[in-house]
Amino acid sequence: MQGRIINISSMGGKIYTPLGSWYHASKHAVEGWSDCLRLELKSFNIDVVVIEPGAIATEFADVMIQPMLERSGQSAYSHMAAAVANSIKTTVEKGELSDVQVVVDMLMKAVHASTPKTRYVGGKYAKLMIFVRKWFGDRMFDRMVMSVIK
Repeated sequence: MQGRIINISSMGGKIYTPLGSWYHASKHAVEGWSDCLRLELKSFNIDVVVIEPGAIATEFADVMIQPMLERSGQSAYSHMAAAVANSIKTTVEKGELSDVQVVVDMLMKAVHASTPKTRYVGGKYAKLMIFVRKWFGDRMFDRMVMSVIK
């Protein structure tokens, strides 16, 4: 028996942002599930690979911003919600997002590799954000992420 399972996660499975708990929880779950599957399926010669894209040009910003402002815009989190929404809008307007082809390329590498990596990371901000969190620690990452809330 042999095979390959490729799960799509996000850099959000390794990092976190304010008001993103619902998203990050789901991506952290994909990461943990994939890690367990990789160990459980190894004896069956089944590879488990995780794709961790960064900021990709999709409609995700629209899906996130409007509901966040509706739910948090008039609450104790109103300042934070407005700042997060503004940061996301600015990133989108400046074109600071990677084309979806980045994800396709990572998928193709994972599919065609004779011995695939356990993770493929790519796209705007992904490597940087994961690196900062891993090597500089949570407190530094917290300061960096919260710097967008002024």
